[in-house]
Amino acid sequence: MIDETSLKKGQLRKLNALRKSLGPTIADEAFSKWLAQASEEPEGDENARVIADALWDLVQDGKLMIRRGGYIVRRGRGRVIVEARPD
Repeated sequence: MIDETSLKKGQLRKLNALRKSLGPTIADEAFSKWLAQASEEPEGDENARVIADALWDLVQDGKLMIRRGGYIVRRGRGRVIVEARPD
């Protein structure tokens, strides 16, 4: 039995849709498996980790100041473009 009071709105909608299409017994089993799989934390983006590791030494040395709003990093033609995030 699934405790529906602890579910978020989207999760509850998914459960109800599964119950309508598959029936309550199969839907509860499928939803439980999906919920267990969805609750696992993603490992994160490997590229973001590499960028953070590369910049952290500069931040610690005081050579790089990251402002409060952050930056957008994107690729250009043969270069990397870093822009201040628009507020």
